[in-house]
Amino acid sequence: MNSLLRTLTILALAAVPYLSSAQNAPAPAAATPPPAPAPSLEQRIAGLEAAIGNGDPTASLKDAKGAIPAGLTTPTVGVAAPGHNGFMMVCAALVLFMTLPGLFLFYGGLVRAKNILSVVAQCFGLAGLVAILWWAVGYSLVFGKSFDGTLLGHFFGGSEFFFLNGVNSAPNTDYAYWISQNVFSMYQLMFAIITPALIVGAIAERMKFSAVMLFMLGWMFLVYFPMAHAIWGITGDMNGVWNAKAAIKAIDFAGGTVVHMTSGWSALLLCIILGPRIGFGKKAMTPHSMVLCAIGTGMLWVGWYGFNAGSALAADGVAAQAFTTTTLAAAVGAFTWAALEWIIRKHASVLGFCSGAVAGLVVITPAAGFVSVNSAVLIGVLAGVVPFLAVVYLKAKLGYDDALDTFGVHAVGGTLGAIVTGICATTDVNANLATNLKDIVGKSLYLEQLKAIGVTLIISLVATAILAYLVKALIGLRPTEEEEARGLDISDHGEEGYSHNS
Repeated sequence: MNSLLRTLTILALAAVPYLSSAQNAPAPAAATPPPAPAPSLEQRIAGLEAAIGNGDPTASLKDAKGAIPAGLTTPTVGVAAPGHNGFMMVCAALVLFMTLPGLFLFYGGLVRAKNILSVVAQCFGLAGLVAILWWAVGYSLVFGKSFDGTLLGHFFGGSEFFFLNGVNSAPNTDYAYWISQNVFSMYQLMFAIITPALIVGAIAERMKFSAVMLFMLGWMFLVYFPMAHAIWGITGDMNGVWNAKAAIKAIDFAGGTVVHMTSGWSALLLCIILGPRIGFGKKAMTPHSMVLCAIGTGMLWVGWYGFNAGSALAADGVAAQAFTTTTLAAAVGAFTWAALEWIIRKHASVLGFCSGAVAGLVVITPAAGFVSVNSAVLIGVLAGVVPFLAVVYLKAKLGYDDALDTFGVHAVGGTLGAIVTGICATTDVNANLATNLKDIVGKSLYLEQLKAIGVTLIISLVATAILAYLVKALIGLRPTEEEEARGLDISDHGEEGYSHNS
């Protein structure tokens, strides 16, 4: 027995080195994953061609089922194209140029000398206020989508881009394949700045600076952000071009409803609630400098190319068409308005040329990238006639004090443009209209436009009434009669636009 135990012990001790060696042996190597597929030369070239043609950079990578193999990409995916990006930065600057200094001079020349700085300050103040709101929440509320599927999603986009979180130089392909999202956000900021600034024209010379700022703060949340989301947001309820689930399949290329209707109709109600200027209808309130007004009009026309052509969000054929239609509508509108003055009054005024040009620009705005050049000429004629009638006859008949004709030009012109866009838009000009609207373009699209007009009117008027009376109760809307008589330059800003000292 002892002999057997000794034998087993010896065998066990002899096996120890082998067991230790087995424990310390390296584990078998894991299987090496296959390398990511490399794009073919054809796929790389297709990516470059997509950049030139403003197409989907991933299209050439997708298989027959529309999926992209894991890891397959090309250098053009997820980056901005320099040409499109540069174009959009220039367009953003042009849209800001419309407000600063275009609107400064256009509106500033039309008011009396004692109120020119009040116009400048209100435009400057709005540029600062709106930029802060846009950075904090505005961009996200308009162009985000995290609220989709909720009740809040019918009014705002989402919260994912608050404080421009994640808004960097990579494109947001919900809106554009080839421009940086930070450039897109700044471009859209310029629209947000000029829209409330347009309202200034109706209430010029009689609304306190503090009241203007407080009113516009609320107006951005109740009117602009919801309307811009509804029309342009990827999940917007009235984005007929890109949202297949849109309740109202409306189209608005560059802001007929979002910019001109909202500001114009709000301006009408606000100026009525505010009341007329002291002496309105009893003494002349002529523009103090038509030279400044004319210069401002020229700046607006030039800046409008950024407004309309830039709304293609690429330097492509749609942008070229919008550039062309914008030019024709503005020129024909200016000529038509002045021609009517010549026929009726036996002279064509510089103010008439200016008003007609701006009216032409307003009416073509929702249609610019959707209509033919012949339609643009027709739009120019309508822009020279319909707003002319509103400014010259409707205003006099109803007696409201729309100081600089914001309602007659922007509300009437924007509404007219929305309707004509629904009639004249064609897929021959813009193939994107066939994405979700091919069954109604050229047929019943104008009915969708009428629905969008109705929604815009309700939102603009109801919100304006609420805000106007709230601001009136909190801080008052108007300066004292003495302050208004001296001019808002002195009462609000302690400065004068012109010094008459020798």
